[in-house]
Amino acid sequence: MIEIQGLVKAFGPFVAVDGLAFTVRRGEVMGFLGPNGAGKSTTMKMITGFLAPTAGRVFICGHDMAREPLAAKRRIGYLPEGAPAYPDMTPRSFLEFIADIRDMKGMGRRGAIRNAIEKVEIGGVLDQPIETLSKGFKRRVGIAQAILHDPDVLILDEPTDGLDPNQKHQVRGLIQAMAKNKAIIISTHILEEVDAVCSRAVIIDRGRIVADGTPAELEAMSRFHNCVTLRLAAAQPGVADALAGLAGVARVEAADESGRAFLIYPEGGRPVVAEVGELARLNGWAVDRLVAEAGRLDEVFRRLTTSDTRDAI
Repeated sequence: MIEIQGLVKAFGPFVAVDGLAFTVRRGEVMGFLGPNGAGKSTTMKMITGFLAPTAGRVFICGHDMAREPLAAKRRIGYLPEGAPAYPDMTPRSFLEFIADIRDMKGMGRRGAIRNAIEKVEIGGVLDQPIETLSKGFKRRVGIAQAILHDPDVLILDEPTDGLDPNQKHQVRGLIQAMAKNKAIIISTHILEEVDAVCSRAVIIDRGRIVADGTPAELEAMSRFHNCVTLRLAAAQPGVADALAGLAGVARVEAADESGRAFLIYPEGGRPVVAEVGELARLNGWAVDRLVAEAGRLDEVFRRLTTSDTRDAI
């Protein structure tokens, strides 16, 4: 549904996007991650035809964005960064305007507008000027215009920015419901969103891809992957040494200053939680907590992204 080939964008001597290449299939929700200035918004603007690339090609549902821009853009729903809209319009008039642009007519037009309003739950503010709406409602109006024509491809730049926890849950549910029939790219700074809605994540830094995989595959890159947390009911002598002597354990650290909580790091990320549990049983330790981590996406993100560029392009 989305095919990116060698995408480059240069602003004078500064290269914001440097040779990106990836595909997104129907049914995939791809989280697009990176620090400020990594090139996320610039890439999304090129995918949607808002910016022309310096080099490379973008295909949307088989249509070359450079050669068939209208055919490609008809298949895209786009929520830009900040969800810009005309402030003096109401949500109702704005969606009517977008329907005009999309050349939507008749019963299909009315049904599409009604459906978008219901999905993002903006019925209570339809006739208020957009400039008077909260940031969260402005974002929901932006999502409504992006999904209005039921596009095959959705490009969403920070879709839950400014939403309260309940609204975030609603929007994530909407994305999941649409995912099976669409190819979706979500740019986000909220790493929990990757676990919540994404089937895949791509991390970029300084305009280049530094990781591409499922959330579980990225978590497996963490130094905390299969790390075991052991908390005892009371401090015991020799626990750290006993844990360090287990086969497959790389090192043991105190988890706090209580003397009864430990982090056990496995060699090569291999699981050791069963061995730790058995050791505790054999030694008669009273265990309050024993859990193995999948890994920490935030730690992987920090380790892979080293850009010192602070202003997003």
